[in-house]
Amino acid sequence: QVRLVESGGGLVQPGGSLRLSCTVSGRFDSIRSMAWYRQAPGKERELVARYGRDDNTNYSAAVRGRFTISKNYAKNTAYLQMNNLKPEDTAVYYCNAPVLTPDNGWNVYWGQGSQVTVSS
Repeated sequence: QVRLVESGGGLVQPGGSLRLSCTVSGRFDSIRSMAWYRQAPGKERELVARYGRDDNTNYSAAVRGRFTISKNYAKNTAYLQMNNLKPEDTAVYYCNAPVLTPDNGWNVYWGQGSQVTVSS
């Protein structure tokens, strides 16, 4: 069974940094892309950053220049380095990946969510 396991959330002061990690585990053949979404209280879930299969990256306007998504192919892990954090970055962050498995074809999987709180 495929799982996306996240780590690295927490509480940080404005201007600080955090790094989130997301590892794909289980039996699978391929990962199409990996992305980070976030959902703040009372708001819809929104795309933060995506790392494409061709190594292309894209970011939301709100985080461009402050956040960096990267991927370690050998470890099936994606990272989200978040710098110069602002209170409006406070949200639950979710990892997302379309994964190909031998039994079920392509399906989209989600991580368990990581709370990021930016506050003084």
